[in-house]
Amino acid sequence: MRRQSASIIQQVLRISYRYQPLHFKSPSTTPIVRRHKSTMPAKVDTTELPARTTGAAAQLAAAHSAEHPLKLYGGWFCPFVQRSWIVLHEKRIPHQYVEINPYNKEPEFLALNPRGLVPTLAVPVDDEKKGKKRRPLYESAVICEYLNEAYDDESKYGPGLLPKDAYERARCRLWIDHISNKIIPGFYRFIQHTPEKEYSIEEARANFLGHIKTLVQEMLDNETDGEENGPWFLGQTFSLVDVMLAPWAKRLFLIDHYKPGGLGIPAAGQASGDEEKVWARWRKWFDAITARQSVKDTWSDDEQYIAAYKRYAEDTTQSEVAKATRKGERLP
Repeated sequence: MRRQSASIIQQVLRISYRYQPLHFKSPSTTPIVRRHKSTMPAKVDTTELPARTTGAAAQLAAAHSAEHPLKLYGGWFCPFVQRSWIVLHEKRIPHQYVEINPYNKEPEFLALNPRGLVPTLAVPVDDEKKGKKRRPLYESAVICEYLNEAYDDESKYGPGLLPKDAYERARCRLWIDHISNKIIPGFYRFIQHTPEKEYSIEEARANFLGHIKTLVQEMLDNETDGEENGPWFLGQTFSLVDVMLAPWAKRLFLIDHYKPGGLGIPAAGQASGDEEKVWARWRKWFDAITARQSVKDTWSDDEQYIAAYKRYAEDTTQSEVAKATRKGERLP
């Protein structure tokens, strides 16, 4: 029997997340992702970091470097960019991927988006869809839903990433909201913990893992007894819910790398009862998402992310996400 969780959030919210990028000394590639009404250029940090994609992500970027009317402007280390890139990959949507150089933003890009925000999707809106006229979309969740809706011919672009059933589609959006408003802020609170904080690292860990457990319990509550259930949020069906969390699932190793005591998820057999069921289901999802081809292909070498997130682990970064986390405010 299908049981609906009593923990479903009571209202559907528009997910709207922005990301403040890193700034590289090498004038190659980097993202910028904040949104404000002002059209003044977004501030960027000046810490030296690798300035281009590597590994599988470099191959994917090269494969989509040719001119195309649909353009994704992004940066290799930004998880919000990775969301959009995963959807483009999953739906096999022809596009051009463009890394943004903060020292030398192309006039074409700044004309489209004066603040230089990423991810930015340049959408062709001329009648012929040749890119003679483009309009921008900014937020990662908005971009992902747009791509899913605009490229809905399953013979060309594969299955949709949201259910056709209206209730199930709304339920997915509720849990996307949980990911964006609970799990992701918990990730930054955890990785930015330092001994000087008013809260302990144990509290940060418990808070973060508690939000993951809430999501996983929703998966369990909606499984069908006696049937083989798939690894995804919707069982056998991969969806935008999985996409929304995938970039942070890939980044969990950074907590093990930087934080005393690591992530703290019990290994198989170390928990008991309902706790063991929850973490077994999590491992099933985690193993599937990290092995997903679209996730692997949009990922640079691990060392790149270790360098990029060092300032988060030390809580010295001045990104808008980091500053909101320090203040205990909603992420911008």
